[in-house]
Amino acid sequence: MSKQSPIFAKTEAFMGWLFAHTGKFPKSERFRLAKRIEDALFDFHKCLTAAVYRPDTRSQLKNADLHLNLLRAYLRLALELKHSSPRQYHYAAKHIDEIGKLLGGWLKKA
Repeated sequence: MSKQSPIFAKTEAFMGWLFAHTGKFPKSERFRLAKRIEDALFDFHKCLTAAVYRPDTRSQLKNADLHLNLLRAYLRLALELKHSSPRQYHYAAKHIDEIGKLLGGWLKKA
């Protein structure tokens, strides 16, 4: 089912890019900031999946929104700490905005 939905396709494609990106963080940050970034994205994906299979869809989507906002904050911090270039940050922000719009549409329908 997830392959049929644009939000899953975009999220999973973004996951591949983001994990490659955080893998290049300095070793000292891989277990701190990179882990938080990755966990926020994994948790976001988990909430999307739960929204498909659980009766409390709206609650799961609101949790997904929380994790997406945490991801945004962590990526801004990565930019400030110079672990991401402005170009990398803008690439990530563009994808997160697209995913956020899809999430907002799903929330309106739920």
